[in-house]
Amino acid sequence: MKRLTDKVALITGASAGIGRATALLFAAEGARLVVGARRQHELDSLVAEIRERGGQAVALAGDVRSEAYARDLVALAVKTFGRLDIAFNNAGVLGEGGDSTRVSEAGWNDTLAINLTGAFLGAKHQIAQLVAQRSGGSVIFTSTFVGYTVAFPGTAAYAASKSGLIGLTQALAAEYGPQGVRVNAVLPGAVDTDMYQAANDSEQKQAFVTGLHALKRIAQPEEVARSVLYLASDDAAFVTGTAALVDGGLSITRT
Repeated sequence: MKRLTDKVALITGASAGIGRATALLFAAEGARLVVGARRQHELDSLVAEIRERGGQAVALAGDVRSEAYARDLVALAVKTFGRLDIAFNNAGVLGEGGDSTRVSEAGWNDTLAINLTGAFLGAKHQIAQLVAQRSGGSVIFTSTFVGYTVAFPGTAAYAASKSGLIGLTQALAAEYGPQGVRVNAVLPGAVDTDMYQAANDSEQKQAFVTGLHALKRIAQPEEVARSVLYLASDDAAFVTGTAALVDGGLSITRT
């Protein structure tokens, strides 16, 4: 039996990378999907692919910094499929990096607005719907090992925003556990996405990052998606408040 049969899932940052891979996997596992991102064309392509494979999906483009967008995504799920069961708040950016004494206030604020506040606004409306349904559900955030087990120079805004999601995960899990809402974060290592390629634009950089992992390779988006699927599914029915490392052993490697 498919693991998400009859479930309705909402995914942000779905136009590429981990979000897109997760949307395709969720659809294959029986979920009906609402997918969001800023790029309409990529969302339309994703929806078309899901439908070609026999799945159901609708898309809404927008900016996760907008609370109205968070509200509209949930409303679309309810209008189209009658309910919401799973939310994967995956949208994120690397943000302004470099020497932290030179990071602009605008760059700092924008990184936190997308990675942390945007995720909170999403969860705010997603959890409200789950509680109103009295059916429980699963909310998942994409955090990272950066700022949790390992730090790199020049990543202050990214590390702060993404590690903030872990505190948010724990607070929401404690607050809404009595209503059956599970809240978890997945913490990937390096993943072969457009964001990774942009940040590691030479063979030397990529070799360095690869060598940080115990497995001596980076992940494919589909590998992270399978961990998200676990957290979304009833297989993780007693899992909440966790920061789940999916980092290829990066956090424990010193070779």
